[in-house]
Amino acid sequence: MKFTQMAKANEIERDWIVVDATDKIFGRIITEVATLLKGKHKPSYTPHVDCGDNVIIINASKAKFSGTKLENKNYYTHSGYFGSTKTHKMAEMLDKNPEKLYKLATRGMLPKTKLGKEMLKKLKVYAGSEHPHSAQIKG
Repeated sequence: MKFTQMAKANEIERDWIVVDATDKIFGRIITEVATLLKGKHKPSYTPHVDCGDNVIIINASKAKFSGTKLENKNYYTHSGYFGSTKTHKMAEMLDKNPEKLYKLATRGMLPKTKLGKEMLKKLKVYAGSEHPHSAQIKG
């Protein structure tokens, strides 16, 4: 009988994948990135082990949005004190801090556990085309 091989944390090889967001739909980019961070594209995927790759998103501020999300979608923050709810429009977040916008959207698609937090640490987002990880990328 053959059994399914379960990946172990010390056997996993991580690649560095660069995703260019220029003229791509925001949500499609995020679903692709979440799949890469989880490792579901690998044949050795194991649900309880972080077997995903490191992902770099460049040109984050040049993504496209479908519909009227930029004007209508809001993100909320709350410090825990009464009356401290703050509203941020998606367009403002894209202008001021696109890295935070991408991390928030990706975090929603990853597991809500310690494992999900470890996966999110492997995501690097840059508004422009320059990034400091050129040494890690092969060829």
